[in-house]
Amino acid sequence: MRPESDEGAYRIVARREFVERLRDRGFQISTAITVLILVGFIVAASLFGGGTRFDLGVVGDVARTTGEEVVATAKLLNVTVTVHGYSTVAAAEAAVKDGTVDAAIVDDREVIVKSQPPAQGQQLLAMIQAVTSRERASSTLQGAGFTEEQITSALNASPLPIHELRPLDQRHQEANAVVFVGVLALYGQLFAYGYWVAAGVVEEKSSRVVEVLLSTIRPSQLLRGKILGIGFLGLCQLLVIAAVGLTAAQVAGILRFPAGAAAAIGWVLFWFVLGFFFYSTLFAVAGSIVSRQEDLQATMTPLSLLIIAAFFVGITALQAPDSTLALVASLLPPTAPLAMPSRIVLGEAPVWQPILSALVSVAATAALVPFAVKMYSRAVLRTGRVKIRELLRAERRPS
Repeated sequence: MRPESDEGAYRIVARREFVERLRDRGFQISTAITVLILVGFIVAASLFGGGTRFDLGVVGDVARTTGEEVVATAKLLNVTVTVHGYSTVAAAEAAVKDGTVDAAIVDDREVIVKSQPPAQGQQLLAMIQAVTSRERASSTLQGAGFTEEQITSALNASPLPIHELRPLDQRHQEANAVVFVGVLALYGQLFAYGYWVAAGVVEEKSSRVVEVLLSTIRPSQLLRGKILGIGFLGLCQLLVIAAVGLTAAQVAGILRFPAGAAAAIGWVLFWFVLGFFFYSTLFAVAGSIVSRQEDLQATMTPLSLLIIAAFFVGITALQAPDSTLALVASLLPPTAPLAMPSRIVLGEAPVWQPILSALVSVAATAALVPFAVKMYSRAVLRTGRVKIRELLRAERRPS
């Protein structure tokens, strides 16, 4: 006996897909691994990403005074410098050789380093040279008879003001970071859940369960229910990952929760829904034209390449949201889910663009679903690999 309505039928299928996938051990393990990796990354960033740190050795009272000035200068640059005192030059050289300190100052004579350091180490040397140059200039001015006030005024002259065309907004940057993580997650979810739709179709087809199911419901009800159930599960998984990640980041103290971050998460989830429904209908067709899991990869390759291309376009939109490529990509259904969230959060998308993009995606999916249902219904009961041309010709033949 068929269900009374399409709504009742696909709800039953959606509930079945959601519950069965949720109970799947592979889904539970993959979700746990994703959460553990995310939390581990956040904890590692908290422990080892707390800013630049240097160790500085000093020999003699003059060097110790210089070291204190370097520490004060470093604080202004959000750099931590720890001073270690040594009684002899030999002890300081040994500390530099074994890596205990990054550099050592010997009185007012020289600075000892193991070798010319890379860019990050150059920052320590630059601070030492700036402090010692200031001290030598002060001594020279004192010898020339200038007063302390004149020396201080000359050495503390205000630098040229900096005019920022795009001032750095820390909260804006945090929201941008959330979008970057969201784009990565979205890329993975589109792959994973699109594959689940295709693999589920192949599994039902190879086990002939689909024949039993189609004796009670229509192909359109089965397809829509499968997409809805798996899509809702994917949305729930993204919500869990986002909640755990933000909570861990706040506890670790490496991320505030700006309003922009909440909006960024909302946009990512919204575009996941649009992107998933667009791609999942195509993945369902890819699964319906083969009868074995071994053949599925070949039929999924074009869709996989399309998602990979969309991902790289999304990264480009994150780096250059005002570019023509980012604008065009954010309006096209295949690439919009991975390009538009970045442009919205970075303030490069006027209000009309997200609205237009969403409408285009919804319209494209609405036009694609009937086509996918027809392809699915004509292919799902056939054995072996079916060519799309055969399905199109079958569609044109009168029933």
